[in-house]
Order: sequence, then C-alpha cells, then structure tokens
Amino acid sequence: MEYKYINHIDSPKDLKRLSIEELPAVCAELRQFIIEALSKNPGHLASSLGAIELTVALHYVFDTPEDKLVWDVGHQAYAHKILTGRRDRFNTNRQFKGLSPFTNPAESEYDAFIAGHASNSISAALGIDIANSKMHAADDKTARNVVAIIGDGAMTGGLAFEGLNNTSMDKNNLLIVLNDNHMAIDPLKGGITQYLVDITTSASYNRVRWNLYRAAVMLRLIDDRKKARMLRRNNNLKAVLSRQQSNIFTGLNIRYFGPTDGHDVEGLVRILSEIKNHRGPKVLHIITKKGKGYAPAENDQTVWHAPGEFNVETGLRSADVQSNKQQGTNAVPPLWQEVFGETLLDLAKKNEKIVGITPAMPSGCSMSIMQKELPDRVFDVGIAEGHAVTFSAGLAKAGMLPYCNVYSTFLQRAYDNIVHDVALQNLHVVLCIDRAGIVGNDGATHHGLLDLTYLRPIPNMQICAPRTGEDLREMMIMAETLDGPVAIRYPRGRTPQGGPASEPLRYGKGIKLRNGNDVAVLTIGSIGNTMSEAIASVDQGATFAHYDMRWLKPMDEDILHEVGKKYRTIVTAEDGMIAGGLGSAVLEWMADHGYTPRVIRLGINDQFVEHGSTRELYHMLKLDKEGLCESLLQVQGK
Repeated sequence: MEYKYINHIDSPKDLKRLSIEELPAVCAELRQFIIEALSKNPGHLASSLGAIELTVALHYVFDTPEDKLVWDVGHQAYAHKILTGRRDRFNTNRQFKGLSPFTNPAESEYDAFIAGHASNSISAALGIDIANSKMHAADDKTARNVVAIIGDGAMTGGLAFEGLNNTSMDKNNLLIVLNDNHMAIDPLKGGITQYLVDITTSASYNRVRWNLYRAAVMLRLIDDRKKARMLRRNNNLKAVLSRQQSNIFTGLNIRYFGPTDGHDVEGLVRILSEIKNHRGPKVLHIITKKGKGYAPAENDQTVWHAPGEFNVETGLRSADVQSNKQQGTNAVPPLWQEVFGETLLDLAKKNEKIVGITPAMPSGCSMSIMQKELPDRVFDVGIAEGHAVTFSAGLAKAGMLPYCNVYSTFLQRAYDNIVHDVALQNLHVVLCIDRAGIVGNDGATHHGLLDLTYLRPIPNMQICAPRTGEDLREMMIMAETLDGPVAIRYPRGRTPQGGPASEPLRYGKGIKLRNGNDVAVLTIGSIGNTMSEAIASVDQGATFAHYDMRWLKPMDEDILHEVGKKYRTIVTAEDGMIAGGLGSAVLEWMADHGYTPRVIRLGINDQFVEHGSTRELYHMLKLDKEGLCESLLQVQGK
C-alpha cells in the first residue's frame, strides 16, 4: 500500500513540516500500517492503536530526542518506533535480530528508557528531569522537557504512586500523560479504575476549569509566581462545582489538565503546546479506546492485545482457524496455563479455603477458568506483583490457602515480599510461576530465567518444576497438603507429548528416566524432555543415565548419593541461569558430602537473552536438541 505521509517521515523533524490539519491523515496511515504489519508479524496491536494520536501529537509538539519521552510499557509505542526512523525495519519487530519488542535505548536515541515492565515511567522520567535541571542549572537554553506516558493499567502499580509522591516533593517540570483506557490486558478493576471514572464524569467542573484556565493564559494572568495562588483557586473552584475533594493529582500539588479526547490529534497538539512550558509538575489526563480504529480490536480488547496473525479484512485470527480445525480431536496437548487453570478450579471446588490471586493476568495465566465459575474467590489485584504476594501472605495468615500466579519475570518485583512477608513467617502460600524459562519474542524483559536462582536461598521455600502436564497437576495437588511456601515453576506453551513416562509424585523425590553406566545427567523441569530426545539420539549404548530431579528444594539426596558414588561425570541442564540454579546446587551438595565428580553445567551463563522465537533462542543458547546433543558428544569424547 502506498502511504502519502508516513513513507516520507524518517524522523519527527519530517512530521513537524506538516500542517496541523494534515495530522489526522498521518494518524490514519499509521493505524493502517500497524494493522497490516501486525497481521503478518504478530505483536501488541490494541494498545498501540489506542495511542496513535497521542504519539503524533507528542512528536509534533516536543523536540525529540532532546526532549525525552518515557513510555510506560512498550505495548503502546509502535507508532513511536515508526515515526523515529524505524519504519522500514518495522517488519522485523519482535523477530530474532530485529527490532526490540519494547522501547530500548540501545536501539534508538529516541527511546529514553527501557519499557518492558509496567509502572516505572514516572520514577524514571522524574530522575531524568531532575538530572537535566542539575546538570544545566546555569543555562536555561539547555532546559529540556521530559514526558512520562503512563497507561494500559500501569497506574495500578505501586511504583507509579511512589513516583507521584516524589514528583510532588521535589522541584521539577515533569509532564505526566495519563493514557486512560480502563484496560490492562484484561479489563481493569479496583478503586483506581473507579477513581479515574469519577474524574472523567466530572464534566461540568473540568469544562469550566479548562475554559477559565485558557482565558487566564490569554490574559497573562498566570505565571510561575502566581502558580500556588492559582492552584488554590482552582481547587476551590472544584469544591464549588463538584462538591468533592480535590483529585489525587491536585491534592499532591501537581497541576491537573483534562480529561480530554485522546483521539483528537489537533486538540492534543493545542493542549500540549499550551502546557509544555509551564513550570512545575503537571498531569494531562486523556481518554482513549484500546484497539481504536479496528473494529475487531475495539470489540474484544483482551484477545486483540496480542492477537497473533490475522486476516485484516475478515478479522479472523489464525489461532481461531487452527482451534476450529482441532475441535473434537486430541491432536494438540493443552497449554501449561490451561492445566494450571483447570487444576486450580478442581482444587477450589473441593476446598473452600483455596483462593486465586493474579496481578492483572487472569486470562494470561488461565485463572479466568476459576474466575468464571467462582468469581468471589479470584482476586485480580492489578499490575501490583509485590502486593499480590503480601496480600496472599495475609490471606494465608488468616487461614486461607492462596494460589498466587505470577509470571516469572514479574515475580522479580516481589522478591522482598516473598522473603519478608511469606517465607519469614513460613506461611502456606503457593507461588505458581508461569512463563518460566525462555518465553520468545517479548525478549529480555520477559524471559523467566532468574526464579530458581533467587528462590533457592530463601529459608522455608520449597521449589519444584514439572516435566509434564500431569506433573504440574500433581504438584499443585501436593502443594495443598504441605506446610509453608511452595513455588511451582513451569514454562510457556503447550505441554509435551511422548517422552519417558512419568511416575507418581513424591515429596522431595526425583525419578530415573534412563539407566546408564558412565555419565549421570540431571535435569529439572520441561528441559528434561529435550534432554531425553538428545540422549536417545547420541547414546546407542548405555553411557548416559538420566534423572528428572523434580525438586530443587529439597533435593533428592538418595539420587545424589547414588550419582556421587557411581559416576565420575555429571551433566546438569536447566532452562535458567546457571549461577545459583540446579547445577550450582548439585556442585554444592557434592562438595559438602565429599564427592568429587566433574560437573558440567548447561544453562544460560551470565547474559540477558535477546528476543526471537523460542526455537531460535534455544538453538542460539545450545539448549535445543541439537545443542544438547553437541554437549553430550563432547562429554563422550573426553
């Protein structure tokens, strides 16, 4: 398709050469370009469609990259990438060696900060703004604007409020754009959502206040010296018009503008032009629609957050077509998350003390299965992982049994909550850690590579990892009967078919999958399936014995004694960081018990792993069948 405008925009400077009246056409082209591109190369669709007018207005008004745009979650930044010199490479977005799935300063000078986890934009942008003022205090000409764009549910995260609090205390000129669409991946719930609704429905107050403000600007009645007095009058006006308390922003002495239509690009340009040079912190509250401009995405925003491949004309997703073909057959095994969701519902039906907790991922982790049937016993707490864990601790302390499901990469944000609030009190909280290991195209910000490493040192923590879907079900069932915290980590994708048969789960016990005479191979979790294939491929005799450890803590000491006595060489394999994981645990145990085998550890060694398909990444890391075969052959040759 020929694009009249965006084909000639290679930087925001090109955008600025257009008239304001041409900007709606630019937005329409961007929207069509993103829809066409993502139909073939999947990515985060609905969030980016909802932020197009805002993106165009920001780059039109501000002088990027000297002015800094700090995006909160890169889901909404595709138009930003296209306008900042990455249009011709956009078809590589999220692909191996292609564009990053989120904003990344290593990729472009226009990306001010990395944006893979939510709620960090206000804190980061405030730091940049204050640093700019400190470094250029003597020269007003070098002063630059800093804008934090927060939305897509990120305001439910506690870090956002910590940033707001700091913004209200320190001298700064930060502009916060609140992109309000009442959605994260799933519909938002809770007091913050209702609070934003209350703000947007105070129509009479906001309309009168904005008109009075603009009149005061035109009459030059507002300057920095009069700011405090004007703010007090503003708040008094609100009390008169709405008979309510000041909103949280004005209460923190942060100027509040809005709400305004986030899809009126010309209106946004006018508002941003008026407020960008105002001294002091300020919030512009805009209302947008996730999926704007593409009917299927508007009508089902959760599914179209990241829809996979789809037909632009019909709106039919490839995943739906495949699902329809497979209905009535058993050809495709269930997703790991579906095993979790179905098992949790089964357990909850039998035990009224069981509740489910998720930080804004009920559909992503399949807790929606239980939510549909037992809605009063599922708590979606918003993008607030630390709160999810401590809330679970409170539930457990009072006698409930919480199954708290958090993606591995996001559980990193709740580490102190796990240590201080759960483990220290030895509370019975079951941490179900989804998306462990390599997750694919979302890349370094989303891979779950650290959980075994950071959980293992915690006293009282019990850690297991299933190799099969049935293992996951049995681990969830056993977790109900244990005391203290239990962590169950499992990967993204479908459960395996074939491979060595599983055995009934026993606490702290692994299983032997294959006999061998010369080398013991110890694995934990789903990588054991790939290792079984690799061993079968290279070992025509009985060189390699293979053990699925199942438990990292407590480890099966019977297996370890057997291995330590019989084998001079041990190979460990895990789909996480080598440092501190299974291999480290085996080395430590062998040293502590007087065994001196050669231990070869396979896993991920001291690096952040880029984005790409899971197949490409496991191959790069030599953790696919081919790579494991190579490692085993090297062991055989020594």
